[in-house]
Amino acid sequence: MKQHIKLKLRQEAEIEVNYWENFLNDKTHAITTIHSDVDKLFAKYRLPIWVTREYRPAGKIWNQAELIHGLNRIYRLILQEDADIPLQLIQEISVLSIVEEVKIGEIVSIPIPSPKATAMSAETDWRSRQAIYLEAAHEYTQGDPNIVVAVLDTGINLNHPEYQDSLLPGYDFVDIIDGAGKFVGDFLGADDVPDDEVGHGTHVAGIIGAKGLGMPVGVVPKCKLLPVRVLGAMEKNGRRVGAGLVDNINAGIKWAVDQGVQVINMSLGIPHTGGGLPHEEVVNYAKEKGVTIVAASGNDGQEQLYYPGALPHVIAVGAVDETGAIAKFSTYGKQVSLVAPGTNIYSTYLHNEYSFSTGTSHASPFVAGAVALLKSYALKKRGKTISDEQIKHILKHTADKLDQRFKNRKAGFGRLNLIDALKLLDYKLS
Repeated sequence: MKQHIKLKLRQEAEIEVNYWENFLNDKTHAITTIHSDVDKLFAKYRLPIWVTREYRPAGKIWNQAELIHGLNRIYRLILQEDADIPLQLIQEISVLSIVEEVKIGEIVSIPIPSPKATAMSAETDWRSRQAIYLEAAHEYTQGDPNIVVAVLDTGINLNHPEYQDSLLPGYDFVDIIDGAGKFVGDFLGADDVPDDEVGHGTHVAGIIGAKGLGMPVGVVPKCKLLPVRVLGAMEKNGRRVGAGLVDNINAGIKWAVDQGVQVINMSLGIPHTGGGLPHEEVVNYAKEKGVTIVAASGNDGQEQLYYPGALPHVIAVGAVDETGAIAKFSTYGKQVSLVAPGTNIYSTYLHNEYSFSTGTSHASPFVAGAVALLKSYALKKRGKTISDEQIKHILKHTADKLDQRFKNRKAGFGRLNLIDALKLLDYKLS
């Protein structure tokens, strides 16, 4: 896929154009113009484009939530030739009265913790599950197959025995510019095979939903998992990292919401680099549809904002170490909602194996699993649906405080406590 520009107009263009992925698969009916004012600027810079939609509607027509957040007014303008996009062009487009927002499609690379060999026994990591009182929580419920958790990551090892009967048909949104870096494996052409080539997404998914065959059981082994591959693999400084287009991560979020998931885990984060806040329109869309999004806070040990975790609707999760103290690497700030175990976590890995890994990436799925567990209990035991706001209220008021403050800049509202969360939910439901 060649470079592209994301353009949001103040009003929907009076043209019929294809969703970007459909267009890349079939360029028979290519559209090369969008609005005379915009077209003149591309002609000025001698940059021919193809005009496509950034998002596809959930149904045959745009629904109310999509219209409220302007998803019908966002376009992807793909360069027909390999060329650099002049910043002056972006500046000139941005001042047009018809334009709400414009920015160049950006590739981000996300450092991924290196897994450790499984020299230690799997028994050594029951500690992380005990820290959130998982065994006691499972006496209430182990999840419900009607509750689906989407894992937006590097994909999932689709044949791992820990996921038997758990995985729903997912999607691979990775379609990265050829030559933009040392990409390896599958990085061109979105498709319906979200297999993992890095191991990060597989490790994250095991924390949420593993059956417990060769590792501690996941938080919700009876819930369904939806694998959504939004990060490919890139060689950087002698190791593999996750990398992907920000706009294709957005496409993955919207697609997951439209599949009817109740929870999305995003063990990733990117900084704000200008223009609109990363992922904002699709996170707002998820909020409108009642979907809870959980994300990692970051691993730089500083007070920083990484997205989507820094967006108001998202539960940003920091990490605690084996002693229950805040991990030194855990990014902090007012955006952090909760903390959970995040050091030496044992879970699934590539080639049907297992590994240990460390990072807020591995704290986030404990909380995503907790959200699914609460939703499962309400549905299965009481036949009720609980809202995202109710979930957040319960988690906030049952977390274990690290000091006398109600909210801590490093720990948020405190350490995840599954059993107290379920007890409070049970009380409120009855």
